[in-house]
Amino acid sequence: MEIKDKITIPQSRDRVFEALNDVAVLKLCIPGCEELERVGQNDLVAKVTLKIGPVKARFGGRVKLDPSLAPNAFSLSGEGDGGIAGFAKGGADVTLIENDGQTILRYSAKAETGGKLAQLGARLIASTAKKLSKLFFEKFLKVMSGKIQLEEKPRVSMS
Repeated sequence: MEIKDKITIPQSRDRVFEALNDVAVLKLCIPGCEELERVGQNDLVAKVTLKIGPVKARFGGRVKLDPSLAPNAFSLSGEGDGGIAGFAKGGADVTLIENDGQTILRYSAKAETGGKLAQLGARLIASTAKKLSKLFFEKFLKVMSGKIQLEEKPRVSMS
């Protein structure tokens, strides 16, 4: 299945690119994300809990970022294992176009599932994937618009 859409973000392209590579921003925006950690310059590990139809699963997975076309575009790919629920894997290509101080973000994402998840049916999987993509980018837009603030880490006093 393939999902395509675009949103306009009231920030410069460089700032949008930076935010899309910020672990704190991604963790806040990824639906069901419990943990997200950078384990290499372009490698992340995550734990995400999702409900897809009647199946609720906790996925552990890896994400690989490819910033070779930065800041105009980048891609990512990943896969997650949900144990008995099955697996999910996919990727996305993102293009960032600067336009009068704003950024038009276009994305194209592909996903596939296996195991019990795949038995739920293509229509349910596709509608859930579209919903999750929409939730991510709606939250990302709110973060970039200042409507949602990132939690600041508490400062440790040495006195």
